[in-house]
Amino acid sequence: MSKRTIVALPGDGIGRTVLDEAIRVLDAAGFEADYVEGDIGWEFWRREGNPLPQRTIDLLEKHKIALFGAITSKPKDEAFEELAPELKEKGLVYSSPIVCLRQHFNLDICLRPCRTYKGNPLNFIRRGPNGDVEEPQVDVAIFRQNTEGLYGGVEWSDPPQQVYDAFLTHPKFKKNFGSVPKEDISISTRIFTKRATERILRAAFDHARKYGYKSVTVCEKPNVIRETSGMMYKMARQIQQADYSDIELWNTNIDAQMMWLTKNPEDYGVIVAGNMFGDIVSDAFAGLIGGLGFACSAQYNPDTGIGVFEPTHGSAPKYADYKVSIVNPIAMIESACMMLDFIEEHDTAKRIRKAIAEVVAEGKVRTYDMAKMSGRPDVIEKGAASTQQMTDAIIAKL
Repeated sequence: MSKRTIVALPGDGIGRTVLDEAIRVLDAAGFEADYVEGDIGWEFWRREGNPLPQRTIDLLEKHKIALFGAITSKPKDEAFEELAPELKEKGLVYSSPIVCLRQHFNLDICLRPCRTYKGNPLNFIRRGPNGDVEEPQVDVAIFRQNTEGLYGGVEWSDPPQQVYDAFLTHPKFKKNFGSVPKEDISISTRIFTKRATERILRAAFDHARKYGYKSVTVCEKPNVIRETSGMMYKMARQIQQADYSDIELWNTNIDAQMMWLTKNPEDYGVIVAGNMFGDIVSDAFAGLIGGLGFACSAQYNPDTGIGVFEPTHGSAPKYADYKVSIVNPIAMIESACMMLDFIEEHDTAKRIRKAIAEVVAEGKVRTYDMAKMSGRPDVIEKGAASTQQMTDAIIAKL
């Protein structure tokens, strides 16, 4: 059987560092693959005016599976200023390459699991009724619709006249904004389609059934955002009643969910939301299990088999310049485990997760975040483990 080829997308900042560590763990676990590197990120925007070159799209089209490190994204004006001088007259506008990947390949299913590791000093704790300290076990799978909603990219500043005129046909727009000069208006749209909404809802219910979760929670804002959030919850009720009556359907507003997740996080199983609210609630739950150093994700299209697996922590450029890397590689290693599950390499994924769990529970090796230190270069001298030392400890458990 020939080796699988994985597209490695280091990206920016600490992306390359954590990606290399994840590949070290995969190698040590006996996963055999060839890795082909793809160009993506800020440097390609600056030099070529395109942070996602076509050659990288072609690689993923061919090989289907990618491990992705992190990217740097900056606001529109800052991005323009960093373009190579010869590109500044070409009318180029920066777009996030990871968002472009999602939309190009319709990677509309995003899964972000948040699970507590026993012994992690960063785990959420609370006071019990008698004043005793409780540490609830968090095990939440968040499904985020990945290609539509507020991140769909349909937006304007000083909108074209036909767009402005179309909005004027809505009585609330006319009443509240009709007297505002067009050039003073910026508009971002929030578009939900029934097809994509049904896909993310069914993915959430299927996951709940497969892994024994008792509930699926729609986390939106249907009492205010009546059309889009309202459509998602209405469709969820219809789908649950027709095909998933064995699974409870819960409904929370995103703002209230932010309060409840620190009161009773152990009550939640699978959560499903649109793009923006899914992003928010997944980062919030990640904070309960140790922060972004433990936050992994998968984004995939079940029809094409194309999947991209990445940590959610970003490129953290200030850490990339440290002589010894101090960042926590576990989120990237966990993302690699999600890749293994996606390609049916479940046993290898279980072994790696078991090794991570043993290192965390043992508590002898802790990166600066786990040691509750500020992220400065001298944390290694103060006893924190480097990125490579954490990886070494996980490999030793394997």
